[in-house]
Amino acid sequence: MACRISELVIDCADPEGLAAFWSEVLGYVEIGRGKGAIGIGPADAGFGGPQPVLVFIPSSEPRTGKLRLHIDVNATDRDQDAELERLLALGARPADVGQTGTEDWHVLADPEGNEFCLLSTRLQPL
Repeated sequence: MACRISELVIDCADPEGLAAFWSEVLGYVEIGRGKGAIGIGPADAGFGGPQPVLVFIPSSEPRTGKLRLHIDVNATDRDQDAELERLLALGARPADVGQTGTEDWHVLADPEGNEFCLLSTRLQPL
């Protein structure tokens, strides 16, 4: 028997803003809310489906240091350059975590500065 990742919980200053951003990035919809938290996930599956849902929890604590865990995303319906343009238009911004410039991925930050990577491989949609 094994476990599956069902949710990724992210402490943040603005759950509404991050939920909106990540919903656009991933094509997710709001699947629940309570006590200031907002959960988003795939429209056709929601919690318990093949992809983990994201839950944004309000927190007033400032982030300190580099994240120990980050999200990697891959485009499903366009090439990496077109997806990079889309993510930047949604509010992502380039982030420097010490890359050399020869990587085949892009390091970005969401509107609250949480780093994530746009990888080069185009994946099939689920």
